[in-house]
Amino acid sequence: MSTLQKAIEQVTKATEEDKKGNYPEALRLYQNGVDYFLHSIKYEAQGAKSKESIRAKCMSYLERAEEIKKFLANGGPKKAKASAEGGSSKKKSSKKDKKEEDDSGDSSSDEESADDKKLREQLEGVIVMETPNIRWDDVAGLHVAKESLKEAVILPTKFPHLFVGKRTPWRGILLYGPPGTGKSFLAKAVATEAGNSTFISASASDLLSKWLGESEKLVKGLFAMARKNKPTIIFLDEVDSLCSARGEGESESARRIKTEFLVQMQGVGNDNDGILVLGATNIPWGLDSAIRRRFEKRIYIPLPEAEARTYMFKLNLGTTPHVLTDAMFNELGERSEGYSGADVAIVVRDALMQPVRKVQQATHFKKMSGPCRDDPTRTRNDFLSPCSPGDPGAVETNWMSINGDDLLEPVVDMNDMLRALANCRPTVGEDDLKEHVKFTQDFGQEG
Repeated sequence: MSTLQKAIEQVTKATEEDKKGNYPEALRLYQNGVDYFLHSIKYEAQGAKSKESIRAKCMSYLERAEEIKKFLANGGPKKAKASAEGGSSKKKSSKKDKKEEDDSGDSSSDEESADDKKLREQLEGVIVMETPNIRWDDVAGLHVAKESLKEAVILPTKFPHLFVGKRTPWRGILLYGPPGTGKSFLAKAVATEAGNSTFISASASDLLSKWLGESEKLVKGLFAMARKNKPTIIFLDEVDSLCSARGEGESESARRIKTEFLVQMQGVGNDNDGILVLGATNIPWGLDSAIRRRFEKRIYIPLPEAEARTYMFKLNLGTTPHVLTDAMFNELGERSEGYSGADVAIVVRDALMQPVRKVQQATHFKKMSGPCRDDPTRTRNDFLSPCSPGDPGAVETNWMSINGDDLLEPVVDMNDMLRALANCRPTVGEDDLKEHVKFTQDFGQEG
């Protein structure tokens, strides 16, 4: 059964239910019928006259559905039944008919409105509007990248008079580099620092659909939503999954999605003032050359230097009790050459587990003093902490025999950090770095 036949079947049933006075069911069937009619106009071959006829019917059924909806909302017990046959003679001779004649494109715009509404609801369901609490100071190093993002996001909002005439803010910024160097983290900082800007984070799964033509409409709807809520930042994580290089053997749907991205990012008639497209990728050489050109600024996010790694060790330890000094942190920064920001975070997490392992493996415990958990201003002298069997006051027992409130775990020390550093190896190889350095020499900018 074709879509048009389904539409006719639905409105026929709707007419019958309408005459019987079963208005809720009639409303549902009218709406289903209109959806099928719109789908038929969009995707099934029809002549110009047939399309106009279907649009006219859609208008009449929509009007009747709207009347029923108002009737049900008001709860009125009496309402003159209107004949739903093709929209009823009552509608044909009234002001509504005149309005149809005067606005000879209205049925088409109503059709687009219905589609746009569905599209918007779908996008709002999958795209996250987020404002994470991450500041510039939370990002270690990456000074050039942060300054470029401030130029593109903060300055135009705070000092719009600076960007007049030919001086315009960047509309596309690509952050690329090895995995775990802070590209997504930078985007979160932008979302926090952008103030009144709308931050839209989208991924490939949000914009790809199995239905023919749906993905392009989602991409178009994404940019339409951004233009409506300007100033807007669109963050596309792993942008290479959406915009890889075009070539032979590529599916038609994938090519159409990339084409829509190209058109929306820099197409004739598109008003993208106030919109920043922020992309992140680990494999920038896999991007299509036309997409790469749309990203006006291409910033390399390298592995952190020793100073940045030192700061990351402090940042990741946070408020956890430890006995590390600044000199120890500097030593850790020097010893972690080749580690990414994510690698450093894993090292610290492993080090934080070392005191827990000491508790699990201990065979002897002794009494120690420490701040009370419910009141840190008071000190308690009967906590039990793991110790060596030869320590004074050591009692042979295990953690299973100790009350949870009586246990005092050891603080993190330098040995814990060095042990974790030896266990956790860096995840970025030399070959990966060479590829990024080559891309930076050809197309990028040092960050």
